[in-house]
Amino acid sequence: MNLTSKQIVAELDKYIVGQAKAKRAVAVALRNRYRRSQLPREVREEITPKNIVMSGPTGVGKTEIARRLAKLVGSPFVKVEATKYTEVGYVGRDVESMVRDLVEVAVRMVKDQKKKEVEAKVMPIVEAKLVDALFQNRRVTQVEVDREKLLEELHSGKCEDEMVEVVVVDQPKPMMAIGGNEITLGSMFEGLTPPKHKKKKLTVKGAREALLQEESDKVIDNDNVNEEAIKLAEEQGIIFIDEIDKIIGKSQATNSADVSREGVQRDILPIVEGSTVPTKYGNVKTDFILFIAAGAFHVAKMEDMIPELQGRFPIIVQLESLTKDDFKKILTTPKNAITMQYSNMLKVDNINLIFKDDALDEIAEMAARENETSQDLGARRLHTIMETVLEDVSFNATGDHPMLDVVIDKNYVQNVFKDKKAQFDLKKYVL
Repeated sequence: MNLTSKQIVAELDKYIVGQAKAKRAVAVALRNRYRRSQLPREVREEITPKNIVMSGPTGVGKTEIARRLAKLVGSPFVKVEATKYTEVGYVGRDVESMVRDLVEVAVRMVKDQKKKEVEAKVMPIVEAKLVDALFQNRRVTQVEVDREKLLEELHSGKCEDEMVEVVVVDQPKPMMAIGGNEITLGSMFEGLTPPKHKKKKLTVKGAREALLQEESDKVIDNDNVNEEAIKLAEEQGIIFIDEIDKIIGKSQATNSADVSREGVQRDILPIVEGSTVPTKYGNVKTDFILFIAAGAFHVAKMEDMIPELQGRFPIIVQLESLTKDDFKKILTTPKNAITMQYSNMLKVDNINLIFKDDALDEIAEMAARENETSQDLGARRLHTIMETVLEDVSFNATGDHPMLDVVIDKNYVQNVFKDKKAQFDLKKYVL
C-alpha cells in the first residue's frame, strides 16, 4: 500500500491516542519498505529494515501500534512472547518457531485471497450440492419439491438456518505438537492416500462455508500459494516480540528457571540479523522481515541486552505514561472507543447509554490517579473502571422493555466508587 508517513500516522491516530514518537518511527519504517520495493533488485538486496524497540509501561499502545500497522498495509503479522522461548537444548519452543508462525499467517492470507478469486467459479457447484441437500430434506414432508424454487430460497437467504446433511472432507484433529506446530498423523502421509469424506449435519450457512472451502482447495494450486506466502512473509512480514525485557539479564544460579535468558537472546540474534529458517512450506529468509520489540524495562535496562542484539534494534522509542487528558480522549475519540463499545452492546438489550462530559472527566481522573497510586496498567485500567461503573446496568438490562435512556454523569460515577475513593485517599499516607 502506497501511504506516506504522514498518512500512516493519521490512520494510527484513529485508534491510538498519543505516542507521537512511536507512531512516527513505525510510519518511517513502513514507508522505507515501500521505497525499497521501488528500487532496482541489485540495490534492493543491500537495504535491510531498521528494526524498532519500544520501551514503556503496559497498556500505553505498544502492541496496538504494531498490530494496526500490519492491518493497515495487509502484511503478515505475528505477536510472540519472548518469555515463551528457551535456549536450544532446553525443553520448550525454539525461536525459529516465530518465523514458522509468520509463514502460517502468510499462507492463510494468500489462501483467503485465492479463495475470493475463485469463489465465483466454484459457487455454482456449491449451490448445486446445497440444493441436493435441501431437496432430500423437503422430500420427507412434501410430495413435490421444485429445485428451482429451492435455488431461489437459497439466493434470498430464507433457509440459512435450516439443518442439512452434506458430505465434506474429514479434517483429522491435531494429535501432537512438534517445534510449536500442531501436526496430525494424516498430514505425515498427505498426498499418498485420497482424502476421507464423511457426512455432517450443518446449517445451510455452515455447509456453504465448508463446501466452498473444499471446492476452492480443488481449484487452487497449493504450490503457487506456498511460493507467494513465503515471498509475502520475507518481503512484508512483521514480527512483534513482546516482553523482550524479561529475557535480559544473567542468571546467578545455574539451576534457575531463568538460566537460558541470555541463551534466548543469542538464539534470537541470527533470526533478526538474517538467516534461513526451514518450514514445511519451504525455506524462509529473515533478512527483510521487520522486527518490532517491546518491553516495560522496569528492572532490566536496554543496555543490559547483549551488544550484538542491541545493534540489530537501532531505533529506540520511549512511550510515555498516559495522562488524564489521554484517558479522556481514549474514552471518546478512537474509532473503537470504549464508550462506543459499551453503548453498542447495551443497545441489544434496549439500553441507550448517554455519557455526560463530567462523567468522562471523573473516569479519566480516577484512571490516572489509580495508575499513579498502584501499578501503572495504562489504558487497561479504563476497562476495570468501566466494568464497575456499568455493572448494575449490564446486570439488570434484559431487553424485555422498550428503549430506555440511561444517563451516566459525575454523580453516578461517584456513587459507584464512593468506597473506592476513600481507599485512594488513604493510599497516599501508606509508605
